Amino acid sequence: MLKADYQYYPLIFKQASGTSRGVLTQKDSWFIRIWDDKNPNVIGIGECSIIKGLSSDDREGYEDKIKEICESIDDYWYYLEDGLIEWPSIYFGLETAFLDFQSKGSKVLFPSDFTAGKAQIAINGLVWMGDSGFMKEQIQQKLEDGFDCLKLKIGAINFDEEIKLLQAIRKDFGSDKIELRVDANGAFLPANALGKLKILSEFQIHSIEQPIKAGQWNDMADLCLSSPLPIALDEELIGVSDLSLKNELLNTIKPQYIILKPSLLGGIKGSKEWIDLAEERKIPWWITSALESNVGLNAIAQWTYTLNNPMPQGLGTGQIYSNNIVSPLYMSKGFLAYDTSAKWEI
Repeated sequence: MLKADYQYYPLIFKQASGTSRGVLTQKDSWFIRIWDDKNPNVIGIGECSIIKGLSSDDREGYEDKIKEICESIDDYWYYLEDGLIEWPSIYFGLETAFLDFQSKGSKVLFPSDFTAGKAQIAINGLVWMGDSGFMKEQIQQKLEDGFDCLKLKIGAINFDEEIKLLQAIRKDFGSDKIELRVDANGAFLPANALGKLKILSEFQIHSIEQPIKAGQWNDMADLCLSSPLPIALDEELIGVSDLSLKNELLNTIKPQYIILKPSLLGGIKGSKEWIDLAEERKIPWWITSALESNVGLNAIAQWTYTLNNPMPQGLGTGQIYSNNIVSPLYMSKGFLAYDTSAKWEI
């Protein structure tokens, strides 16, 4: 008979990390564990985690829902079909716990050259918001670490200061050396967004994520049509679970890119729906972790590798916590890799 339980595990940032929504110091995470009582040593583990103010299931009753699932694990098929539409991050945790259970608790959910240690995944280096000195320090460190694609979170400090940072980067590194992505997290207003995008476009930026707040489809569609800088949708996809609504969103906004965070979009299943719809419209995409521990990151990275997307992915978040779970994942010169000789802490 199947059994399940869960454990709350708050993740602690090594240093406070700034976004336009505020400063993050801790992230709430829960681990779901699944096993068969006839073989209790084979345990599948999945991670459910939320970002305050961003996850659509960041609301009262979250842990109660996890508890309900664990107590009703024999009805897992119901939860993996339509029973968790309103709880996308819990779906991701349950979905990946079952994948791990099926792989006999090995944490190798998608066997490939990546999990065999023969191939790596290109990733971008993430630069958090802060004062210009702090951001410069991060940029220098990422360049020393071998990254040739940087993602800068913007929108929290003075826009002119952010422009000076970009000028400083481009002075020393042309677009042939460093690919720059920026993420505004919805910080711009529709009235001034286009003007800011025109200024940003002078720095040969690859794309900007979510320049204005989600939910303003017509304003975002106008921006995607007029912007000299390619726009990538991120927050815009969160909470949109109905397939017809996904179709409508892409048909209305017509973005240049979409970005997929499985634990915010209903797991691998929900993310694959977005990928299929995007590819029908020839909209490129890439995958980003949503600040999970190495348990969630491992599942996302392994699945991402199987999709054969050559673009740098947003999977470089494994070193931001002081209490992360020790895993075989490691970063090397702008790539995420898997050390087959390393052991999991769990």
